[in-house]
Amino acid sequence: MLILAVGDIIGRPGRQAVNKLLPGLREQYGLDLVIANVENAAGGLGVTPLTARELLDAGADVLTSGNHIWAQKEIIPYLDGEMPILRPLNYPPGVPGRGYLVKGQTMVVNLIGRTFMSNFDCPFRAMDQLLSELSPKPPVIV
Repeated sequence: MLILAVGDIIGRPGRQAVNKLLPGLREQYGLDLVIANVENAAGGLGVTPLTARELLDAGADVLTSGNHIWAQKEIIPYLDGEMPILRPLNYPPGVPGRGYLVKGQTMVVNLIGRTFMSNFDCPFRAMDQLLSELSPKPPVIV
């Protein structure tokens, strides 16, 4: 399985680069899964439904985020919908959205570290809990 993880896509220039390069990369390498971080895709802070759709249309399969997911309020209703966008799994309980997604034989998990950000649950404990609850476990976990 070939997986491409695209790091922090920042603003319009980042989206333009993804739009230009990703279709060719998918074809050239026969990529099975593309994960893109959209933490700063909308004007350098957060993501909107429009910018998320643009990146999905360019060939991204799963979108990840971080603490800036709340910067563009219009994305919030999409976090619980069908759009494959993840907020960090280790946010406190009751926060909109999901922190992992199973796509075929692959599970993509989005975790956030706590350096300089102490309001999050421990990412290691969050992952341990998720793994203990999953049955059967997907063969590939990213």
